[in-house]
Amino acid sequence: MTPIRQEDLIGSVADALQFISYYHPLDYIRALGEAHAREESPAARDAMAQILYNSRLCAEGHRPICQDTGMVVAFLEVGMEVSWADATLSLQAMVDEGVRRAYNHPDNRLRASMVAPPYGERRNTRDNTPAVVHVSLVPGDKVHVKLAAKGGGSENKSKFTILNPSDSLVDWVVKTVPLMGAGWCPPGMLGIGIGGSAEKAMLLAKEALMEEIDIHELKARGPRTALEELRLELYDQVNALGIGAQGLGGLTTVLDVKIKDFPTHAASLPVAMIPNCAATRHVEFTLDGSGPAELTPPRLEDWPDVVWQADDKALRVNLDEMTRETIAQWQPGDRLLLTGKLLTGRDAAHKRLTDLLTRGEALPEGVDLTNRFIYYVGPVDPVRDEVVGPAGPTTATRMDKFTEQMLAETGLIGMVGKAERGPVAIEAIKKHGAVYLMAVGGAAYLVAKAIKGSRLVAFEDLGMEAIREFDVVDMPVTVAVDSRGGSVHQTGPAEWRVKIGAMKA
Repeated sequence: MTPIRQEDLIGSVADALQFISYYHPLDYIRALGEAHAREESPAARDAMAQILYNSRLCAEGHRPICQDTGMVVAFLEVGMEVSWADATLSLQAMVDEGVRRAYNHPDNRLRASMVAPPYGERRNTRDNTPAVVHVSLVPGDKVHVKLAAKGGGSENKSKFTILNPSDSLVDWVVKTVPLMGAGWCPPGMLGIGIGGSAEKAMLLAKEALMEEIDIHELKARGPRTALEELRLELYDQVNALGIGAQGLGGLTTVLDVKIKDFPTHAASLPVAMIPNCAATRHVEFTLDGSGPAELTPPRLEDWPDVVWQADDKALRVNLDEMTRETIAQWQPGDRLLLTGKLLTGRDAAHKRLTDLLTRGEALPEGVDLTNRFIYYVGPVDPVRDEVVGPAGPTTATRMDKFTEQMLAETGLIGMVGKAERGPVAIEAIKKHGAVYLMAVGGAAYLVAKAIKGSRLVAFEDLGMEAIREFDVVDMPVTVAVDSRGGSVHQTGPAEWRVKIGAMKA
């Protein structure tokens, strides 16, 4: 029997979660660097440059790649010859203690996003526990751990269906990916689980995302199995959709497609699909009784030589002098650099604000939205001399249901977030002559460097969801929906789908 110390598992989980908060897997960086070099869409290429440059800054500064530092998912394979001689905690509790230490690390505090209960009060647990833990007993005398920190934007785009056995899985995937929008921050990976039962297919899809990106090696040598043929077909067909980086239109939507399967009932074909975003974060380690896991940091020279700089053609905008006449001149796809005061607020803050408006009550002191812009963000807490921690955008569609009331009753004229807006929000933007600007998801540390000041304005009890006022200088954004309702997330992919089709022809 191999004795594994409780502290070795706890400490290894804590170290690993810190490690993946600021180090992308190198296979992802290499694949994204190659995609950036191939990309022909200027907007998508710029978005990928921001993600790559952000990744290097995080590796150098040991700060989170994304402000959403994720829900922890752990797969534990425990050897049946392992003993836990000094254990006083369950495996779940050991992993949770590792999460607690990692997310409260004083030098790199991570954002706590877990809420309990999930329906009702939804109070933040303050330490990002509990983790989602899956345990399997296997032959052997070691403990193998796969850890991921899964962001909400990509997790929310998970899809599941049960097809008829004669149905086309490829057709379902190609039809479903566009319905996911861009809130999962492409380019990333698709994990697909086929077979088993409903819950088994979802687990297969999640575990598939832990695998290394190797699609280009597979293309070079050719498929050897039916699953490898399926991977290549899905990779080509999904990229042919032209969705591109951040949904702006381009050649690369996915960097790889991973598939795991399991036998299933003769009457069923369960299929699950889960995306990984631009903040792909996962790592594996093995405990053999000799002590905690040792993780080898990547070398900075392994990053591609990509340095993002603001486009010389970008329009510099003073947020403190905004009018509807000014924003009416902007076109979808225009690149802006924002300077001035920018209020923040996301799901919980919007709910409180609209509840106050509905009751006819005044908004909190300091929340004057007249001719103002609001940024959908929940930043990481600052450390050392930071004004604010990584502060990238959250998925804007979650605020769609609040948009009409906010624009109609507060004087708000602009919003900044991630990915596309839905039809309800676009109609409200058009009706009120407002605009929606898009920041790049997966470039949170880069965005934070544009924030020169931050103060709490309202709803302190909401933690990272409180309303703040940022002082920003040259914060990079793209006009995603203009005041006439034109959306770059509709025109961009449509344009590139045609271009890719012509290339293939």
